[in-house]
Amino acid sequence: MLVGPAAELPATGLGTAGARRLGRFLLRRPGLVLAVACLVLVVLAAFWPALFTGRDPLVGDPAQNFRPPGAGHWFGTDELGRDTFTRVVHGAALSLKATLIAVAVAFVVGGTLGLVAGFVGRWVEDVLMRLVDVLLSIPALFLSLALVTALGYGTVKVALAVGIASVASFARVMRAEVLRVRQAGYVEAARASGARWYTLLGRHVLPAAIGPVVVLATLDFGTAVLAVSSLSFLGYGAAPPAPEWGTLVAGGRNYLANAWWLSTLPGLTIAATVLATNRVARALDGEWAAAR
Repeated sequence: MLVGPAAELPATGLGTAGARRLGRFLLRRPGLVLAVACLVLVVLAAFWPALFTGRDPLVGDPAQNFRPPGAGHWFGTDELGRDTFTRVVHGAALSLKATLIAVAVAFVVGGTLGLVAGFVGRWVEDVLMRLVDVLLSIPALFLSLALVTALGYGTVKVALAVGIASVASFARVMRAEVLRVRQAGYVEAARASGARWYTLLGRHVLPAAIGPVVVLATLDFGTAVLAVSSLSFLGYGAAPPAPEWGTLVAGGRNYLANAWWLSTLPGLTIAATVLATNRVARALDGEWAAAR
């Protein structure tokens, strides 16, 4: 039986009572509602940009250049008369694509390394965790820069570099959880009853250890957005005129004196996405801790 915040979560299949409980749960957490709404808008912009704008992000009107934010152009226009809001909306697809690839790489590779190290143990654990220690000794952004320099420029290559740089944290969290679960009574009982190693791993260890790693993936999503945008800002992402968020911030820095919105509004979009992701991750972490 759950206690604490988890007990307030709405139960499914309860009709009106469930909807009422959900309403009370959300009313007590307006920050979480705002964060979820922000993430929903970002996802919609990434996959269905036509819902927000019908303009072409690559075509501008030179007669409309450097228009400030207003009713006609919510985020203003750039030096070529392109609508900045349209470019931010279409840039969500590139930035979100890179972020999802980065988190997926870190989750799969890091989770696999931690799972093997924690479950197998012995010299395998020693070798894998020394590799993880080497990765942890290098600052993530520096490692991403080194990797993307070796791999080359482009959105996917930036995503791979950011993902590999985040592998170590996933491996350590997964290993710690596997070590904890491996000593649980029901796992020992299953082992004593003659269950094979793959049954122990797939049915007992992995389902109980995966929760904190999923929460870490949600937290790392915000970090990956910042890392991908940072590398795009430095010129390692998609080539112009592709409207990646980091590229938009970089392109507007030369016009801050007379067109502050070109860097400020895409930068605020990045900040809002990261803050919303962190708020949702904290909520997931709290619910997972209450359920354990």
